[in-house]
Amino acid sequence: MTNDIMLLMPLIIVGLGGIIVMIASAYEKFTIEVAAQSTAAILAIAFLTQLSNSISGNVAVFSETFNSILVVSTFSKAAGLIILASGIFTVLSSVAYFKENRFCTSEYYCLVLFAVTGMLMLTMSHELITAFIALEIMSLAVYVLVGYNRDNVISTEAVLKYLVLGAFAGAFLVMGVAFIFGATTSTNFAVIGQYIAANGFMQTPLLIGGSFFVLVALLFKAAAFPFHAWVTDVYDGAPIPVTGFMATALKTAIFAVFANFLVVDDGMHAGWITYLFYISIFTMFVGNLIAIGQQSLKRMLAASGIVHTGYLLIALVAISSQDFSGSVIAFYLAAYAAATLGIFAALSYLSGADEKRKTFDDFKGLAKVRPYSAAAISIFLLSMAGIPPTAGFMGKFYIITSAISAGHVALAVLGIVSSIISMWYYLRLIISMYFHEAEESFSDILPSRLAPTCTFVLVFCVFAISLYPLIV
Repeated sequence: MTNDIMLLMPLIIVGLGGIIVMIASAYEKFTIEVAAQSTAAILAIAFLTQLSNSISGNVAVFSETFNSILVVSTFSKAAGLIILASGIFTVLSSVAYFKENRFCTSEYYCLVLFAVTGMLMLTMSHELITAFIALEIMSLAVYVLVGYNRDNVISTEAVLKYLVLGAFAGAFLVMGVAFIFGATTSTNFAVIGQYIAANGFMQTPLLIGGSFFVLVALLFKAAAFPFHAWVTDVYDGAPIPVTGFMATALKTAIFAVFANFLVVDDGMHAGWITYLFYISIFTMFVGNLIAIGQQSLKRMLAASGIVHTGYLLIALVAISSQDFSGSVIAFYLAAYAAATLGIFAALSYLSGADEKRKTFDDFKGLAKVRPYSAAAISIFLLSMAGIPPTAGFMGKFYIITSAISAGHVALAVLGIVSSIISMWYYLRLIISMYFHEAEESFSDILPSRLAPTCTFVLVFCVFAISLYPLIV
């Protein structure tokens, strides 16, 4: 029982922390600075608690009380650590961002905590109704965060698109849950797996239809083809720290539950592997085509996030329900999160008031006036492109290796080709920073220590993660 409490403690800390920050926000003495510090402290405590938990195999938390709807594993622990770390860096980057863009209130930080609460629950969910509840807790908080700047027309448009399309995705998920329950009389992953093992997957049309609707909802949230159209507009309209938070923590939570759902039984994975094979290919190459044509950095990074979703789908194609550990997926998510959070942390203080620096041209000659920031951004971009010795290179190496080991050599080759294509738009920003004269001095940026510190801590993480040994 004590161990079960400790396994749930990160979720409890963040959830209660969100409620406390929300209530405290009603008092004038609870300033924005105090809210930011409190939120960062809550997330740091939850991170250390998650880090201290020792897990062996899959542990159903309070199995009799919760009927095994929450299961903690090494995979969910790793995903939780990535989500909590993403939350910490988002909060610290937000402090610098809101010095220039003064539309923040204390409630912003409780919304971050509520979003993290939903994400942590989603990583542990092994039951469809619980996953839906967690998904909605996360989504409702993120909707508000996307449109937090109510005076910005682009933000308003972004949240409207995201809310409407997200509602459709939620409806697909509920429909899928209903179909699966109709076929198996249960929504628990373990029971669904037992049903498939006994009756087969392709022999149950209702189960096929239900799992299809569930996968549609998850593919939408993960921004995979053909449900990717919302990404560039939503990421462009959201505040920079929120964009980084969505690109990392949200993606981690979705792929955690995605993987857990696919490995309920070999039949489930085998039934969708062919479709995921082609979806991953289209996701990578469509994302590249969108990214190549962008002039805005946020829209380029949004499109590149679609490409990284494609790489993660390769990992899902290559997984096996037998002895699933999720190590390759977790490693890639950690590598991607470090680079993405780093570049958004840098943009949070370099973009200026009202995010006036948005395009590639706005950062021409940055290396001449802010050499350390330019160097950090270059490292993050090289990691995203998969250049050694960064974590991004090792993450792609493990994914390609796992695909080859699973017999998907063609998919591995196409993944390499996609990575080569992506160098075009990543190197484009590096060329702008280093091979052009500075058109401005960036002297209008208000001094801040937190965001630059986050940036250089994440530079260290990009190299440190690459040294972490992983047995595929």
